[in-house]
Amino acid sequence: MPPDDLRETERAPPLLRSFIRPEVRRRRWVVPAVLAAVVLALGLGIYAGIRARAATEAELARETDAAAVPVVDVIRPKPGAPDQSLVLPGNTQAFSDTAIYARTNGYLKRWYFDIGAHVKRGQLLAEIDTPEVDDQLRQARADLATAQATLKLAAITADRTEVLLKTRSVSTQERDNAVGSLNSDTAIVQSREAAVAQLEQLQSFEKVEAPFDGIVTARNIDVGALIAAGGAAPARELFHMVATDTLRIYVSVPETYSPAMHADATPKVTLDEYPGQTFDGILVRTSNAIDPASRTLLVEVDVKNDDGRLLPGAYTSVHFTLPGAGRTVTIPANTLLFRKEGLQVGVLRGDKVELVPVRIGRDYGDIVEIIDGLQPGDEVVLNPADSLASGTAVRVNRQKDAVAAP
Repeated sequence: MPPDDLRETERAPPLLRSFIRPEVRRRRWVVPAVLAAVVLALGLGIYAGIRARAATEAELARETDAAAVPVVDVIRPKPGAPDQSLVLPGNTQAFSDTAIYARTNGYLKRWYFDIGAHVKRGQLLAEIDTPEVDDQLRQARADLATAQATLKLAAITADRTEVLLKTRSVSTQERDNAVGSLNSDTAIVQSREAAVAQLEQLQSFEKVEAPFDGIVTARNIDVGALIAAGGAAPARELFHMVATDTLRIYVSVPETYSPAMHADATPKVTLDEYPGQTFDGILVRTSNAIDPASRTLLVEVDVKNDDGRLLPGAYTSVHFTLPGAGRTVTIPANTLLFRKEGLQVGVLRGDKVELVPVRIGRDYGDIVEIIDGLQPGDEVVLNPADSLASGTAVRVNRQKDAVAAP
């Protein structure tokens, strides 16, 4: 209800209304103005809310579209393949390994070196007592002396008959007989000399000498043992010697790696008994033929052993370095995609990914060698999703520059 003073003003005559106070008249318009302001404010608030919501929805749509584009890391292939180490087992062998046998019959008189002894070439290892050979040599020398005496007489007779023939004191037949006797006795002397030389050589075998500088690894005889010539029976072996200044290692290399095996290569040799240490070897020769049974190439590696630390028969690991191919590239193994179409990688082309088929060479574990399909300048997607397809738009993570393959 309007206030009393306002009602009274409305009932007053028009002439009197002019004399009423202006403040009373203005009160009539306050309420409608306030209502209008409230309505206007509400309208402006609703408009601002709708506009902000529309802007938020548009920004959300843009962010959703941007988030739908996958972010990928890329990596550049590394030119060439790294050198590969091929480790194969082997056994050390003495450069010279010899069993020493007797060349004459008799009894062992004495021996001078036992196992583990280092001997020089020509040193006396043992002596054999051979009385039969000594007797045969004395008889042969006596036979030689008899033959020489007969030859001397035959030579004198031949000279005399030659002189007497000139005076016709003897016949030509007698001179020819004397010359024939001289030639026969000469042959007999030569035969006796050969017999003596043979027995002297046989007598020299009474002394068993070292054939080279080395180590005695076995002594199978003792004083008084009966010695038989030859090496047919294993028990007849007197000594066993090895030369260890240089050791041989025979290695069977798989046929796949045979082209990389060449003389003068320098593989490294390791042994379990010397952890952390390597020994320098040299590949001196190959068999130049593949074993059809094992499909391997036999190679010989020599190792210097001047200090004698390496022992024959030891198990070793031989490390060969295989040079990598120069016209290939390597990429991490986590860039590969295994699809029904074959092995593929994702390569960045502009802002899209193209799936490229590749062929791998050697597998180094964390990296693989690519022999066809990639160039060193390509950018390859790292850790690609299984759902990645050709033509997919992507964004590259540029927080860090593309790096080379490890």
